[in-house]
Amino acid sequence: MAGPSLFDARAPRPLADRLRPRTLDEVVGQDHLIGPDGPLGRMVRAGKLQSIVLWGPPGCGKTTIARLLADGTDLHFEPLSAVFSGIADLRKVFEASRKRREAGQGTLLFVDEIHRFNRSQQDGFLPYVEDGTVVLVGATTENPSFELNAALLSRCRVLVLNRLDEPALEKLLARAEAELGAPLPLTGEARQALKALADGDGRFLLGMAEDIANAGISEPLDPAGLAGIIQRRAPVYDKDREGHYNLISALHKSLRGSDTDAALYWMNRMIDGGEDPIYLLRRLTRFAVEDIGLADPGAVTQAIAAWETYDRLGSPEGDLAIAQLVIYLGTAPKSNAGYSAFKAARRAAKQTGSLMPPKHILNAPTRMMKDLGYGKGYRYDHDAPEAFSGQSYFPEEMERQRFYDPPERGFERELRKRIDFWDRLRARRRAEDEGEDGA
Repeated sequence: MAGPSLFDARAPRPLADRLRPRTLDEVVGQDHLIGPDGPLGRMVRAGKLQSIVLWGPPGCGKTTIARLLADGTDLHFEPLSAVFSGIADLRKVFEASRKRREAGQGTLLFVDEIHRFNRSQQDGFLPYVEDGTVVLVGATTENPSFELNAALLSRCRVLVLNRLDEPALEKLLARAEAELGAPLPLTGEARQALKALADGDGRFLLGMAEDIANAGISEPLDPAGLAGIIQRRAPVYDKDREGHYNLISALHKSLRGSDTDAALYWMNRMIDGGEDPIYLLRRLTRFAVEDIGLADPGAVTQAIAAWETYDRLGSPEGDLAIAQLVIYLGTAPKSNAGYSAFKAARRAAKQTGSLMPPKHILNAPTRMMKDLGYGKGYRYDHDAPEAFSGQSYFPEEMERQRFYDPPERGFERELRKRIDFWDRLRARRRAEDEGEDGA
């Protein structure tokens, strides 16, 4: 299958670097920011740039856009990486920027991975951003609202970059082929597979294209052949940060919406990203009691069974138990009545302080407690008709309240019948008691 390379590899620079856009118009996939009505497009046209934070996934063009913004506004471009820089480096940059400003030129300070600076380091930017010594452009793959100081965020505009979609990736492939001088040796299906492997990362896509070009392929590759020369990319997923919370939220809400297929998709996205299966099982068990509850009492039983099965099998065999649980939870009737009752009862317990139980349900182990009325008038329910006395068990100073209000769904339809039965019987007992008192 191998043969002489179709491409001239004269240029020593990587393909991604050779194809780096030279103007904002050449940036793909971010028209909402750099287009005529986009915030960056307006800033460049006005020749006045404000401090911004570019938030987006890897390979979407954050560094390139920052460099082009400096070119478009005649600012000196000063790049820093938060991974390799510290306070001493920042001081040097600020001093050079101050001198440059006195000479009549502004500075665009680009800080890659800005979220890696700690809180005190982030505070160090504030006076220089405020007085215009630098125009700060920070780049981050993490949610700025979690990772950046509120004070710094208040002085910067956060702009969200999109992961590159299929049309944007196709544009990059066309540019790569023009630069390389020949089409990539791929079937249509393999070309689609290549873009899927890029997962929205333009830099990674161009790197794979260069690998294919240098592989000396004589016949077009199908998807299987492509997989043989391209390493599968690990999903973009950080189980300690934003992606973790986004995907577990997507899984939870898909289950709540009874979209079993979507829930299975998000479950597998998390497992493929390296999520701890025990975390998934814990969250699914919580879902069983929070969003299904007594509408299907078997849900929590299934959750515990899946957990125990996974403990015995481990991955990958035990992953099927998680999938089975997701299917059960997704198709089960939904109810948060138990969860709502728990929260309502907790609020009432906190609001009522330390009210004592009514005396008739208190035990009287001593003579003094008996003299004080403990246990007086208590009716043993098993001796009453229907094994129900109808007495009140709330504090005497507190009105009776309804916390649990089951819907007419699933097993809770039966529970509502039971509650209605006890309510009718309670009212009848109360009427009987009032009749006896009147007599």
